[in-house]
Amino acid sequence: MSETMQAVRNHGPRDFRLEKIEKPLARRGEVVIKIDAAGICGSDGKCYAGSAMFWEGKPAYVKPPVTPGHEFFGTVVELGEGAAEKFGLKVGDKTIAEQINPCDRCRYCRSGKYWMCEVHDIYGFQRDTADGAWAEYMRFGPNSRVHKMPADIRREAGVLVEPLSCAIHAVERGEIQLGDTVVLAGAGTLGLLMLQVIKLKNPGQIIVTDAKPERLEIAKALGATHTVNVKETDPVARVKSLTDGYGTDVFIEASGYAPAVVQGIDMLRKLGTFVAFGVFGEKTTIDWSIIGDRKELNIHGSHLGPYSYPRAIDYLYRGVVRSDLIVTSRLPLGQFQQGLDSVLAGKGVKVMLDPAA
Repeated sequence: MSETMQAVRNHGPRDFRLEKIEKPLARRGEVVIKIDAAGICGSDGKCYAGSAMFWEGKPAYVKPPVTPGHEFFGTVVELGEGAAEKFGLKVGDKTIAEQINPCDRCRYCRSGKYWMCEVHDIYGFQRDTADGAWAEYMRFGPNSRVHKMPADIRREAGVLVEPLSCAIHAVERGEIQLGDTVVLAGAGTLGLLMLQVIKLKNPGQIIVTDAKPERLEIAKALGATHTVNVKETDPVARVKSLTDGYGTDVFIEASGYAPAVVQGIDMLRKLGTFVAFGVFGEKTTIDWSIIGDRKELNIHGSHLGPYSYPRAIDYLYRGVVRSDLIVTSRLPLGQFQQGLDSVLAGKGVKVMLDPAA
């Protein structure tokens, strides 16, 4: 008789349920882990709320029923045939898989750009091939990008490896130069992690914008030069006043708030760089003549955290990037709904689920 486990299952918008399902078994080339910690991402909240970007595509991106959760790490409990040799793991090791489960067959995978895989199965969104981590156990597919972690890494650090890898990639897309002014829109989990990575680039000043005073206070504690509450102050005017009227060198959008796109384009100096990272629940409109004719801007997208996991693990383990101010809520798996409600209400920063609690 098959063993069972507890898992949250996504059956559709606003229909996530805690259920008993079959515990995964490791097939050839696969790894099964016991989840140490899993995070609730802003995209999980938007998926739960029914955002069109997840549900109304053709075909729809989310394929329920599926176990959510793409921020996680855990302990190896089973290795399928060949997996130990392939991934350099043994039972008892701490490990993590990147959020994408690539096909390894499309033109992007074959050229090393696996994070843009055409099939694009992300753990926590597609049933069968990519069940996620809001469960007691999880299975990594044979094409997963798997990384070993220090045995004594703290849970609050380990659960941030996925978002920090995304933060590292986004900051690198900004091509920040010594002495640059950098504006970071959004002081949620990703923004606060990006802030700490931006500091490693030695910019001249870092200006963080957000609508929540408590998050701006954390940004100050983590090294922001200036903070701007967008509900109280015109962010474009403030940035211009701090840059002799020219505007910022680099703008990184990490809020997922559509009006921030327009603000970013307006506050960039000529020949500046815009990095689009935020996941938006609605469309935005911009005068594209500003990008070309008036300013000749560089527009860079940023997706996932390719080739960044080893650095993310190292930075969090050594404390180069702090986790203590970011993980603000710890809940047992059975209280996932409370965590989702907090994310949708913008309370705190990162919610961590503990399946063992």
